[in-house]
Amino acid sequence: MKILVADKISPKGVAFLRQQPGMEVVEAYNSSPDKVLELVKDVHAIAVRSETKITAAVIAAAPLLKVVGRAGVGVDNVDVDAATERGVIVMNTPSGNTIATAELTFTHILCGARPVPQAAASMRTGKWDRKTFAGIELFRKTIGVIGLGRIGSEVAKRAQAFGMRVLAYDPYLAPNRAKAMQIEAVTLDELLAGSDYITVHMPLTDTTKYMLDEAALAKCKKGVRLFNCARGGIIKEEALIAALKSGHVAAAGLDVFEKEPLPDTSELRKLPNVTLTPHLGASTAEAQDAVGVEIAEQIADVLNGGVIRNAVNMPSLDAATLKAIGPHLELGTKLGSLVQQLSTGRVERLRITYWGKVAERDADPVTRSVQRGFLRRISSESLNFINAPVHMERLGVQVEVVKSNLDADYTELIQVEAFTAEGACVSAAGTLLGKSNTPRLVAINDCDVEVFPSGSLLVYENTDKPGILGWVGTLMGRENVNIAAMSLSRNTEGGTALTVINLDSTPDERVLKEVHTHPAIRRAVLVNL
Repeated sequence: MKILVADKISPKGVAFLRQQPGMEVVEAYNSSPDKVLELVKDVHAIAVRSETKITAAVIAAAPLLKVVGRAGVGVDNVDVDAATERGVIVMNTPSGNTIATAELTFTHILCGARPVPQAAASMRTGKWDRKTFAGIELFRKTIGVIGLGRIGSEVAKRAQAFGMRVLAYDPYLAPNRAKAMQIEAVTLDELLAGSDYITVHMPLTDTTKYMLDEAALAKCKKGVRLFNCARGGIIKEEALIAALKSGHVAAAGLDVFEKEPLPDTSELRKLPNVTLTPHLGASTAEAQDAVGVEIAEQIADVLNGGVIRNAVNMPSLDAATLKAIGPHLELGTKLGSLVQQLSTGRVERLRITYWGKVAERDADPVTRSVQRGFLRRISSESLNFINAPVHMERLGVQVEVVKSNLDADYTELIQVEAFTAEGACVSAAGTLLGKSNTPRLVAINDCDVEVFPSGSLLVYENTDKPGILGWVGTLMGRENVNIAAMSLSRNTEGGTALTVINLDSTPDERVLKEVHTHPAIRRAVLVNL
């Protein structure tokens, strides 16, 4: 398998990839877009930093591509939507630069309190100006941390070491975690009104863009100090410039900007109360080594069929999680495929219901496996966990997920229901049995069964009367098709019976047509799992 290292990462990461059996590494730094298109024709993985653009055209030109790894946090240079549609994993390294960015943030905070860069520049001109560059202390001041993820948490720890009171706003912050960190969890408005210093550690999304605009800054204390080492655009630069000029914001420190590189004409460059750095968050020797090695390890894991970590377009599965839910993934794929093959009309909606332990976990990987199974026989696309939801949406099939707290007959149960445009419903349920967690079908169309979901299954419904099973068995014997196992169920005596037969080989369509000739058999389907 070939790996293209398109941007310069840590030599330790490149060396790690070269040591992997069966992997060829091509280093091609500073390649033109046309050269990249040429190089990716036979690659299985691409490693980048921020320089090389992995566009939709690049992804289309790489038929063998399985994974794009970004040595860093942001994936702005990767067309994630195009990768997802093609089933290509996009990964980043969110933890490798945590300490580096937290330390840079606190450097900016210190420079916002004590104007060291300005004083140093003055000294170089021969001046000795002690009065102009007087500062304030951090001790007993209040800092507001917007976003208490990895980096925000590290900044909070450092603020506490300086004797600061820490407020935090994060919509996903659990109250017990804030309490454990001795941090006050507050609303955004409370943070804005109560903070002497504010630092931003959120991703840039439609929700967070211009989170700190004119209206938000007006809610802040006069003399507040603002810092952003996360993503440009969270603080509205136009509003910040006006507030710095008016004195409402006393100082600011920025490592990221709405447009990068920061234009020469930007007013931020001219303001004396702003400290600017050119996106240096991850620019330490330790961080670059860490993200280079980390992305190399993640790429190798994917190509070797191992765990998936830090994927931005699918759930990440560490080794422990993969071991725990692996059998559920297989069961989900079987159930999805089964209901698709049993459905007679166009399916408009899938409802996936979880009971028991599986409902207590993050079930998204299992949901994706159900969708992949459903699409397996009806889509010519290359399908995997990444692009299955995209193809379901394209087909117009809605997916509903239910986590039930009602009692079930099994400690863990997954049920998949397929609803057609005509109002019909086909359902199948399964569980895991034994110490080996073997997948087992336990219900089809609300009829109890016990079936190994593998190989060829003959599923038929008939009027409940004697002799039908023997007739079908005789037919299979005549065609030299061996029956491995069977399960029978019925709703009432003399009503509708359901039979599922595991076959050692798949009979041809002619045999299925003959099954349908029996007057008591209402419907028969050959299912291939």
